[in-house]
Amino acid sequence: MILCDLPAGTTLFRALTPQWASSPTSGAGAAAKGGRFNRDGIEALYLSLDEMTALREYQQTSPFLPPCTMCSYAVALQGLVDLRQLHHGAPWDDLWHDWREDWRHLKLDQHIEPPTWVLGDMVRAHGYTGILFPSQVCNTGFNVAVYLDRLTNGNSITVNDPDGRLPRDQSSWVGRP
Repeated sequence: MILCDLPAGTTLFRALTPQWASSPTSGAGAAAKGGRFNRDGIEALYLSLDEMTALREYQQTSPFLPPCTMCSYAVALQGLVDLRQLHHGAPWDDLWHDWREDWRHLKLDQHIEPPTWVLGDMVRAHGYTGILFPSQVCNTGFNVAVYLDRLTNGNSITVNDPDGRLPRDQSSWVGRP
């Protein structure tokens, strides 16, 4: 594995479901059902290196962009496994070459543990903060999966909300499905 850092002041982006805009740094959604690089029960925050990738990740394969709240984050992240370097340096474990597998299909349809969950376990076992990886829905984009329990020793994620526009709780959603 080759590591990289995102220095203090790096800007990342995320499109949030409006109902959850009151928790812009939560990884609870990913923990509830799992994500590409986190199994059920592991909180991970998925962020993008640019706005368009964040929007495309939110949209996924839908022809329409659902309503969202777009946020930017100032981060300092050390110890990210850098999948941009997968074919460089010393050989990577062969499992890394399966990171593009359709984890949802494996988990939900075939009831098979996605190889990306094992990769996430490996990253966490080494004490690394997360994984920087190419987007599957935006050809030129990149994402970062951050394990929230690894935000120590100089790592930080701060949502940019200088005017306090993000909701503070979900009270505006009471009674809505």
